[in-house]
Amino acid sequence: MRQRDSDEHQSHPYGSAVASLIDEFGRLPGIGRKTAERLAHHVLASPTDEALGLAEAIRRVKEAVHPCSQCFNLTEGELCAICSDTKRQRHMLCIVEQPRDIVALEAAGVFHGLYHVLQGRISPLDGVGPEDLTINALVRRVRTGGVTEIVMATNPTVEGDGTALYISNLLAGESVRITRLARGIPTGSVLEFANREMLADALMGRQEF
Repeated sequence: MRQRDSDEHQSHPYGSAVASLIDEFGRLPGIGRKTAERLAHHVLASPTDEALGLAEAIRRVKEAVHPCSQCFNLTEGELCAICSDTKRQRHMLCIVEQPRDIVALEAAGVFHGLYHVLQGRISPLDGVGPEDLTINALVRRVRTGGVTEIVMATNPTVEGDGTALYISNLLAGESVRITRLARGIPTGSVLEFANREMLADALMGRQEF
């Protein structure tokens, strides 16, 4: 396979360097071959400092950004900005699958508690089990952090609902109220693409799990 890729790169009309750049762009989610080629040509046509600025930004984010030690959101410090905010309601914990879900929920502007990022969802078909997520850390937070309410904000998919059900069963013996987002979000969609009003309604209308 590598030999084949090497041969294709050498036969590319612009050479192996451009072919490699197109391949890397093509690995990005939602980027097809044509879009990857357009991006590569944009980089080639850009001033050198602009193109190298992009490369440097990618390098910096890979070296500096890591999971928050408390909630597993993305941060450059020990704690993320939300966990460090003393004005947040620390007794409320919103459970999401990915850091990008926090961005979507924060845009709604109605939740003022803390978050916990699972870093995925339980999906046996993909080989992802509870041990691959931050569920154990979540249980420790609930038992030691004075949490009185858990808001399940996993995506309304089969895997997301299954993950929420697993966590709720795990926490059944704890003295914590478990709610979930109201079904203002269509089943099968993801939080990342929900609009602000839809997310606000879902948070304000959350129900017992």
